Amino acid sequence: MKYRVVGSTMPAVEVAFDAPGESMYTQSGGMAWMTDGIEMNTNTNGGILKGVGRMFAGESMFMAHYTATRAGSMIAFASTVAGEILPVNVGETGGIICQKGAFLCAEPSVNLSVTFTKKFSAGLFGGEGFILQDITGAGMVFLEIDGDKVIKDLGPGEVIKVDTGNVVGFDKSVRYETETVKGLKNIFLGGEGLFLTKLTGPGRVILQTQNFNEFAGRIARMIPSR
Repeated sequence: MKYRVVGSTMPAVEVAFDAPGESMYTQSGGMAWMTDGIEMNTNTNGGILKGVGRMFAGESMFMAHYTATRAGSMIAFASTVAGEILPVNVGETGGIICQKGAFLCAEPSVNLSVTFTKKFSAGLFGGEGFILQDITGAGMVFLEIDGDKVIKDLGPGEVIKVDTGNVVGFDKSVRYETETVKGLKNIFLGGEGLFLTKLTGPGRVILQTQNFNEFAGRIARMIPSR
């Protein structure tokens, strides 16, 4: 399998299969274009319970699998918002924890499941839900980035505090929790909400410059209501 990311504003990843039997999977509706020589099969990718869990993590219950029937066939998966596509070799990272909606597509040797924040309050009040995506296994996974990506390599004990919607994912060695914004004026007038995400190293943290949910909310507030 070979791949290349095409486009800049609304990018896509094109995957070229070297041999019959190679495949990729994505959530329903994730495919953008493909050549002849590819078979599609839709299933829950691990059973009903896993499918339901993915729904809570912001993905679709059913996953579409695309398998090459001949060498040289190609398929593309496009991002849903303006930004970037980040390729991650899961086998080299030892797995990664991502916010809901970050998953775009992956090889079948990559496992996508759900995980919970260690503290219920961390997810319940953190602004993005307490269910995260746990990506393990081996092979390539492609993540959606809203806006531009920013990667921070945290040393042991090093801390970064982030608006929750700007977190894409982080290594499993990174500790994830939320922290209350200090000061009533900061809470009510600062525009950042009540909580920040606190990430503590060691490990890699992937951030995004755009929070699409916040952006969509601003657009919604501008739409006239009757």
